[in-house]
Amino acid sequence: MALFSRDLGIDLGTMFVRIAEGDHIVLQEPTMVAVPVESDIPMLIEVGEAARAMLGRVSESIEVIRPMQNGVVAYFEYTRGLLDLLIRKIIGPMQIFKPRIMVTFPYGITSVEKRAVHEAVLQAIKTEVLMVPQPLAAALGVDLPIGTPSGNMVVCIGGGCSQAAVLAMHDIVSGETLRKGGLALDDAIVTYVRRKYGLIIGQPTAERVKLQIGAAVPQDEEMSMDLQGQDQVTGLPRSFTLTTSEIVDAVEDPLDDLFETVRRVLEKTPPELASDIIDRGVALCGGGALLRGLDKMMTQKLGVPAYLVDNPLSCVAEGAVRALELYPILKRNLQY
Repeated sequence: MALFSRDLGIDLGTMFVRIAEGDHIVLQEPTMVAVPVESDIPMLIEVGEAARAMLGRVSESIEVIRPMQNGVVAYFEYTRGLLDLLIRKIIGPMQIFKPRIMVTFPYGITSVEKRAVHEAVLQAIKTEVLMVPQPLAAALGVDLPIGTPSGNMVVCIGGGCSQAAVLAMHDIVSGETLRKGGLALDDAIVTYVRRKYGLIIGQPTAERVKLQIGAAVPQDEEMSMDLQGQDQVTGLPRSFTLTTSEIVDAVEDPLDDLFETVRRVLEKTPPELASDIIDRGVALCGGGALLRGLDKMMTQKLGVPAYLVDNPLSCVAEGAVRALELYPILKRNLQY
């Protein structure tokens, strides 16, 4: 680390912004902003946790949005404003020595989408901003030996996109990004409830169900959850109960898309590296990897052992900090 300087790694995700310094997360906030609906200039009413608390609970004059969608910038000015406020929480309003920043981006996005991420961070902090693909940062964050010629595979399941990549020699040998993630699972639960019970629930409720009783495979202990939804016909609230087995049925299709993406990456992987992956297994990270039984289901579907890493939520941001330390080695592979 340079004298008087700070190294910060930023995981700019669809669901959360996580900022790491050293080996720990110093800030974690939902990637959400509350904005006025009718305004000629971009204006933020609330950001982060305060904005998420307003979701579905405000009048029509205020809109709560995610400025990042499917892993890329959807609303540039709101993303820049959110980052400006969050970064200043860490470094303060007056910073003589600017920090070094490494920000992550989804593998395989277009150059325009990549530049939007870079410019949003650059305008927020006005210092040098380096970039690293999220699968590479995740591998560094979980201490995979990617500096060797051996094959290592990571699957990052975020809120807006899922990525699978095989790495060796500090580079991504083969990889692919599916622009679906944890939010697609929430939407699948919302659709299931609407079709089976004729009730409407919101995305926050679906996410809560997924976290508390959700699973990818049937569980030994069947859990249930009492909920309230809005009747599609009468518009009145009505109570109902969801079980774990119902959630397993609801999320089957989006999980099949994920497994197919991972399968395609393995098919593109050189045979020697593929044999290494069979021995070492597939590392699962990201918030979506916390779904119960996902590692077991992936092992069954692919015939390759899969396991949940120790720090699935923080590994990308922590790996971004380590990428700064390794930048002299990594820069030959980072095209940006």
